[in-house]
Amino acid sequence: MTASAQPAGGLAGMHPAYFALAMATGIVSLACELLGLHVIAVVLFALNVGFYAILWMLLIARVLRHRDRVRADLLHHGRAVGFFTIVAATCVLGSQCLVIGECFTAALVLWFAGILLWAILIYAVFAILTVKVDKPALADGINGGWLISVVAAQSVSVLGAQLGPSLGTHAPAALVFSLAMWLGAGMLYLWIISLIFYRYMFFTMSPSDLAPPYWINMGAAAISTLAGTMLVAAAPHSPVIDQMLPFVRGFTFMWWATATWWIPMLLILGVWRHGIRKFPLRYDPLYWGAVFPLGMYTVSTARLSRAVEASSLITISQVFVYVALGAWCVVAAGMIWHLIRTRRSSRS
Repeated sequence: MTASAQPAGGLAGMHPAYFALAMATGIVSLACELLGLHVIAVVLFALNVGFYAILWMLLIARVLRHRDRVRADLLHHGRAVGFFTIVAATCVLGSQCLVIGECFTAALVLWFAGILLWAILIYAVFAILTVKVDKPALADGINGGWLISVVAAQSVSVLGAQLGPSLGTHAPAALVFSLAMWLGAGMLYLWIISLIFYRYMFFTMSPSDLAPPYWINMGAAAISTLAGTMLVAAAPHSPVIDQMLPFVRGFTFMWWATATWWIPMLLILGVWRHGIRKFPLRYDPLYWGAVFPLGMYTVSTARLSRAVEASSLITISQVFVYVALGAWCVVAAGMIWHLIRTRRSSRS
């Protein structure tokens, strides 16, 4: 069963990965801010504050009213990893508060919340999936959504590296922690992407198997790039990072090259899925997991152009910001239409 194979049904069927809505909105907002589209960035920031609050209310209501469904999600190899979107959404919103809202305190609170959520989820989800008795075959259990665990950790690293230089005497410790998160998440990416690539090459793929979370293959590498660029920028405030600067720069460029490699591959597979195999293109909350990587690639490429002094790379971001914004608008329109149809159906 893929991550999207279980049918949704109102609050009970709300996908754990729905926080990808806040992830996608937040990173597209940051991309717009970075590329000079300030008004759009502010509007998306305001929207994202609302999205984040609503998603938390829905999650709490679901836990209180549908505990059995939440428990089933935690035991499901395809859906359990969706809970990591909570961590990433929290830290992306923190970056928005810092960069667009210029509210250091709110960003710091969200960073601490992100660390706590990450620590709880990373061990709870992986421990549960490790000790459960009934497990799916690799082809049924692995999907790109597993890389959200990497995105969650890297989002903590990104926000920590952004906040670190302003933490005074605590800056070196905060930045070493962010460095450790970056490296640890990078190793986690290598473990998981190896399984995903093995699944690609040696198991039959059907159109339904290529759900939108496979775009996280690229998005996880892109946010690893962004975390690296933030660490490079913060190096003057951390003796440890300063000593490792050539390594950090080189490894960061490797992450960007990896993210770039995935883009044509994912486009080809998308054409095969929808163009050749005629898989219906309809709204799925998991499509927010495809918008997020586009926005993240835009931001990470722009930041990389400064970190490695390759100014020509900014041209890529100047194009991709509109791709990411367009994708956000398309998925948002799909979500609105889906909600309208659902409400009409419930009335009839």
